[in-house]
Amino acid sequence: MADAGTIRFLGAAGTVTGSKHLLTVNGRHVLLDCGLFQGLKTLRLRNWQPLPFDAAGIGAVLLSHAHLDHSGALPLLVRQGFRGPIYCTPATKDLAAVILRDAAHLQEEEAEIANRYGFSKHSPALPLYTTEDAEAALGLLESRGYGAPFPVTDDVDAIYRRAGHILGAATIELQLGPGTRTRLVFSGDLGRWNRPILRDPELVPEADVLLVESTYGDRVHSADAEAALARVVESILRMPDTQQLTSPRALRISSTLRSAQHPSGPRLPIGSSSAIRSNSMP
Repeated sequence: MADAGTIRFLGAAGTVTGSKHLLTVNGRHVLLDCGLFQGLKTLRLRNWQPLPFDAAGIGAVLLSHAHLDHSGALPLLVRQGFRGPIYCTPATKDLAAVILRDAAHLQEEEAEIANRYGFSKHSPALPLYTTEDAEAALGLLESRGYGAPFPVTDDVDAIYRRAGHILGAATIELQLGPGTRTRLVFSGDLGRWNRPILRDPELVPEADVLLVESTYGDRVHSADAEAALARVVESILRMPDTQQLTSPRALRISSTLRSAQHPSGPRLPIGSSSAIRSNSMP
């Protein structure tokens, strides 16, 4: 790897959100994912800091999937000077349009409410980014299909393969060169086999370097996930408050919920709303 390039881990390291990995090959820079930090306030505050690299110097971005912790900082990247292509699968392009617009709208709304009621220490309170920023980022998305190699820079070629997880999710195989032709594979977030709605993840034939975000690497999946979910459903039915599921997992989970309900058992009302939450406000 030393002859072919370097990697800087700028997110999803020491925490599970904010996925950003900067790949440099022969002086050219490619960013793998560009996500927001979420969760604890100390993490969310990192979203307000300048990106730790020159955004204008990035040649291209490769997205593994559309979740906010993998794509949510794209508007910040573009606002700070990035003008290159953002490659993703067609379904990721569609989902990113929903997620980034919704995230920007919620941030603008939160800032407006903070200013109206004066509960922010900032005057005025500002959104992390605006709808205009989101639209600028979406204008740079370029879709690429699964299994078809495509050039990213003069020294990097990429292939997307299905990763399960959510619609459009992909592993990214990168051929680095010329000369050594090192094969780097970035996992993104991997899904499970035999899931409703989604196709199974595709196997990666080989790699010289494997970059895996192993959030749950020390855990064993339940042998009967539907039965485990059914127990959760039963506990929800005993609660007085309505519980929400957020898109884009909602379709997959609601399908499993319906199949998990016993015909003779109590029925759980299932609905949906625009409930993609933004945790980016400090």
